[in-house]
Amino acid sequence: MGSQSQPHPLPTDFTPATPAGRDGLAALLAAPDRAVIALDFDGTLADIVPDPEQARAHPGAVAALAALAPNVGSVAVITGRPAGVAVRYGGFAGVPGLEHLVVLGHYGAERWDAVTGTVRAPAAHPGVQAARAELPGFLEGIGAWRGSWIEEKGQAVAVHTRRAEDPVTAFESLRVPLAELAARHGLIVEPGRLVLELRPPGIDKGVALAEYVREVGAGCVLYAGDDLGDVAAYSTVEKLRTEGVPGLLVCSGSEVPALADRADLVVDGPAGVVGLLTALSQTAGRD
Repeated sequence: MGSQSQPHPLPTDFTPATPAGRDGLAALLAAPDRAVIALDFDGTLADIVPDPEQARAHPGAVAALAALAPNVGSVAVITGRPAGVAVRYGGFAGVPGLEHLVVLGHYGAERWDAVTGTVRAPAAHPGVQAARAELPGFLEGIGAWRGSWIEEKGQAVAVHTRRAEDPVTAFESLRVPLAELAARHGLIVEPGRLVLELRPPGIDKGVALAEYVREVGAGCVLYAGDDLGDVAAYSTVEKLRTEGVPGLLVCSGSEVPALADRADLVVDGPAGVVGLLTALSQTAGRD
C-alpha cells in the first residue's frame, strides 16, 4: 500500500449529503487498509435487465474493483444470487487485483473466496424444495402464470413479474398469495424490483454484512445497494455507527425511496457506482 497520510478529496459528485456519511468517507480515506467495501450485485454492479440470466457486471466494474481492492482492507459482494452465479456473471474469477475478493451469495448462506476459487454452501432448505415443486401449479391455480416466471436460486426461489402485461399490478396481486405459500413451508418473502423471493428466515444481507465486518475486524465500512433487499445491510451499517465504526451508505439509483432516502450518497446506477469505485481507487492509500 502507498502512503495514507494525505488522501486526496473525491470529486464533488461523490460528496456524501450527511454528516455521518462524510465521517464514513473520511475514515475510509484516512485508513483504507481497515475498510470493508461491500456491494450488492444486481442494480449496483450490474444493470437491471428483463431477464436476470442475462445480467452481467457493468463493463467498468471489474477493472474498478481490481484497482481499488489492493488499497483497502477487503472487498465483498453480497447478493441474493447463488455465489457461483454472481462470480460467473460478474467475471470475478482469476482477475489480478481481486485475489482476496469474497462473494457472499444467498444473503450470506453461500460463500465464494477467490483465494480458493470454491463455494461453500449448505444443503437446500426443505421448505424451498417444497415451494419450488408447488409453485407452477400454484401460479396456474390463481391465474397468475401468464406473464410471471420462476427463477431457480438454489437456496431460494423467486417469482418475477417483469414480463407481465402490467408488471406492477401482477407484482402486487402476488404479494399475499406468495406470503401464504411461503408461510406454509416455513419461508419468508423478500420483495424486490418486480420480484418476490421465497427463502428461509434468519438470513439477510444485514446479517451477512455484520458477520463479515466482525470477521475481518473492519474499522469502517462502505455499503452500496439499490433495492429493498439492501435495507437490512443499511440497518447494519447504521448500528455499526452507534458502536463507533464509521460507515458510508451508497444508493445505486433513486428508484427505491426506502433506500435512497436513507443513503448518504445517491449515484446514477451501476455507472455511478463504477465512477465512485474508480475515484476511491485513485485516492485511497495513494499519494
